[in-house]
Order: sequence, then C-alpha cells, then structure tokens
Amino acid sequence: MAIKAADVAKLRKMTGAGMMDCKKALEEANGDFDAAIKVIRERGQEVAKKRSDREASEGAVLAKVSADGKTAAIVSLNCETDFVAKNDDFVKFTGEILDKALEEKPADLDALKKLKLGDITIEDKVQEQIGIIGEKVELSYYTMAEAEGLYAYIHPGNKLAAIVGFDKEIDQNIAKDVAMQVAAMAPVAIDKDDVPEEVVKNEMEIFKEKARNEGKPENMLEKIATGRLNKFYKESTLLNQDFVKDSKKTVADHIKENAGDTKVVAMKRFTLNA
Repeated sequence: MAIKAADVAKLRKMTGAGMMDCKKALEEANGDFDAAIKVIRERGQEVAKKRSDREASEGAVLAKVSADGKTAAIVSLNCETDFVAKNDDFVKFTGEILDKALEEKPADLDALKKLKLGDITIEDKVQEQIGIIGEKVELSYYTMAEAEGLYAYIHPGNKLAAIVGFDKEIDQNIAKDVAMQVAAMAPVAIDKDDVPEEVVKNEMEIFKEKARNEGKPENMLEKIATGRLNKFYKESTLLNQDFVKDSKKTVADHIKENAGDTKVVAMKRFTLNA
C-alpha cells in the first residue's frame, strides 16, 4: 500500500527512528501504527543479539538536581561510538531517563529500567533505540542522592558527572567548587571515617609490603604504614584534599571559610573514562 509522508513523519515523531526505517516499518505493517512500532522494536532485538558481544564504552553521563532541590541523580547511557554519544537525540533520550529517575526515585538500576517512558518501559525503550541507532545501547549506571542542599556537575563532553549533597542550602558557587573537586580528584570518601574498613586494611597491607620490600625493619612496618595511610587520607578523601583552586588550603577549609559549619553529607561520581 502507498504510505503517506505525513504518516512516516508521525511514526518518526513517535519512535525517533529514521524516515526510511519508519517508511519500511509502515509498509511491512500495512499502515498500522502499533504494528509498525512493534516492527521497529523487533528490529532492535535483532540488532541487540547481533551486537551483544560489542563493547559499549562510549555514551552520555548526565547529572541533575530535582526542581525542589532535594534530590539529585546520575545516569549513564552507553553506546559503541563517540559519534552516537554526541548525537543530540541520544543525549536528549538520556536526559529523559534522568528526569524519570528524579520523578520516581527508583531504588536501583533494575528498578529504573522497569519504569515507563510513555507506554513502554525504559528497558524496552532502550531496546527500541538499538534498532533505530544500529549500535549496542545499554543503560549501565544510576545513582541518587538526597540532601538539603545539592549540586550536580557535568564535565564538558558528557563523559563524567558528579553530585555533592550538603546538610543545608549552600551558595551554588561554593557547591559547584566542591562538585568540580569531586569530578577532578575522584576522592574515595568524604572524610577519613567514611573510608570503608576493607579499603583501609587493604591500603595498610600494601604500605607494609612496600616498606618491607624497601628493607625497612619488621618492627617499624606498622608505624611506616600508618604514616603512609595518613597521606592516603589527605590525597583521597574529599575534605582533606588540597583544594584544586588554591592548594594552600583544604576543601574543608574552603567550605568553612565560605559556608561556616555546612557539612558534606553525600558524594557521587561516575565516569566513562575509568
């Protein structure tokens, strides 16, 4: 049957698929829109099977704070090529997933995938995009934070994002400074006491072994390792790191000078360039 240009345009608006893909789907479905959408989704499943062994190491990493300023989230939608990752429609789709996450506050990544965008789940919508784009696409990461004051930072290029949360509302310029510190310096925890015990034990063993290999006396290994652990805390915990904009002070000093007793209560970071 003859397919009208207006119908092709309508299907494209509904699915985001290319004009020729929409035309072919409508022809195969004899003009039935629901059937044509099914054709596009099935094509996504076929492409997904063929490309299941491909590495989806590119993508878009986005972060955002909710309208009320109390919730923030990060999502990463992965694809195979940087060309697709930079496509406006791909970034827009990632943003739609992020908005849904902020709206519904799912508990984890699996719960996010089960939420609906329109009339289908995010998981199915991603599958649909595989057929449209022709690459492996996967929703690989999601995290959320809640606090009285929040800031979300996206590094230019959409490959890295960070969130910081504070126990009270804070000047957004100061919050941005801290978020950019998290993005740039990748701290493992907010403060010394927040470093997981297993990480501390592992670092101590590494430092002891290093000192042993350097020929240090066995009875001095614990003291030497403890000293090196303190250096690790300074380099790897947010509040104790040198502030990137002024290395003469720590991040804790910067917050105290500009926001008094405000405390950092949440920190999230994700990058595709790990």
